[in-house]
Amino acid sequence: MLSKAQIKHIQSLQHKKYRQKYRQYMAEGDKIVQELLQAGLVQQVYATADWLEEQGPLPATITAAQVHVVTPQELRQLSALTTPNRAMALLPVPPAKEPGDLGGTISLALETIQDPGNLGTIIRIADWFGIPQVICSPDCVDAYNPKTIQATMGSIARVRVTECDISTLLQQAGVPAYAATLHGRSIAEFSTIQEGIILIGNESRGLSTAVLERSAHRITIPRLGSAESLNAAVATGIICSKLLI
Repeated sequence: MLSKAQIKHIQSLQHKKYRQKYRQYMAEGDKIVQELLQAGLVQQVYATADWLEEQGPLPATITAAQVHVVTPQELRQLSALTTPNRAMALLPVPPAKEPGDLGGTISLALETIQDPGNLGTIIRIADWFGIPQVICSPDCVDAYNPKTIQATMGSIARVRVTECDISTLLQQAGVPAYAATLHGRSIAEFSTIQEGIILIGNESRGLSTAVLERSAHRITIPRLGSAESLNAAVATGIICSKLLI
């Protein structure tokens, strides 16, 4: 049975200030927890007995003392989800990192993405296309928000997420930047790229003028119908599919 202190601590991680205070975040979902366990990132597991039985022996990176058997009712108390899964994990927030080497590789840079589902899905897209890092502006939604982590479906374990000012990054990058806009050059006109930064802007305002001015290319997805715009994560997937394959 969980103590009141344990419950209070886990519930507090739904809020950014406590994730920053304790340098810890939560991940929910049977598959997500399984992947994070395999990656050796998990500090604590809270799961139902049937889920743990299905997993068999857990990785050597986690001890029996770090595994807590809980009831579905207790998981509902802890969960940030409307419909909780059977497993939850606590993980350390990685130390703040500068963006890694930009040369010879593709990076995604996000400016002022506000929806946690969009950010999580973009991290998952990066993982799908083998993009090693996602760079977020300081005013993006927190990468360790429970909804963001849920949307990554475990890809948070394989994609480096860093934070810096995007305009400053572009001044120092040394690789071409491809800015997604509504009025750019069609992505159909581009050949496959081997290095560069793909820039995705805010869901309603797009990229800032400062970032656009420092971008070598302004790109767009040709519109055949009447929709005003595309979801940021959907646009990212389409752009990556055209420019990287």
